[in-house]
Amino acid sequence: MEPRPITKLYLLRHGEVEARYHRIFGGRIDMELSPRGHEQARALADYLADTHFHAVYCSPMQRARQTAVPLLAARSLEPVVVEELREIDFGVWTGLSWQEVAEKYHVNVFTWLDLIDQGKVPEAETGSDFRQRVEVSVKKILRDRKGETVAIVCHGGVVRAMLSVLLDLPLPLTGRFDIEYAGLTTLEIHDHKSEVTLLNLVPWRDLPVH
Repeated sequence: MEPRPITKLYLLRHGEVEARYHRIFGGRIDMELSPRGHEQARALADYLADTHFHAVYCSPMQRARQTAVPLLAARSLEPVVVEELREIDFGVWTGLSWQEVAEKYHVNVFTWLDLIDQGKVPEAETGSDFRQRVEVSVKKILRDRKGETVAIVCHGGVVRAMLSVLLDLPLPLTGRFDIEYAGLTTLEIHDHKSEVTLLNLVPWRDLPVH
């Protein structure tokens, strides 16, 4: 019996964003990377220099596309931009700081995934809608790229939604995972299961500089 093909997913969160958006519910705001974010993206690309990708998928948002630039620079690939990989829409929270949301809406902002999942953020995507649109995109990627190695450059919320889909976890439980700027999470997708093989490796912080 021939071995069944294994699909390898490399989930890359974008690098640090502009300073004015730190600790802000950015979501649909199309912000750019900070200078440090560009450095983080280069460190991530350097770490993956010897990894062969059959395809690189990317959110349409600038912070993700800028993070993908050094990854693509040494490869004869064009990014496959997928609209459904954009970050979650935070509704009326968009553009507000964590402190402003806590004071104005009297909520514990550290439970934002629970609040999104319960549809308690006004005008925001619900957890089910967000998870569903990410699920559609990741399942199409898995169908199209079965047995291949694929990079997906996107957002912290989207990485969490993909883990929710692939590991069959409630979305709020993914809040227990750190998904940092320019962090890397990898999975192997088998016919019968999905396995996390690396969780939130951050090359710009975790690896020695040569």
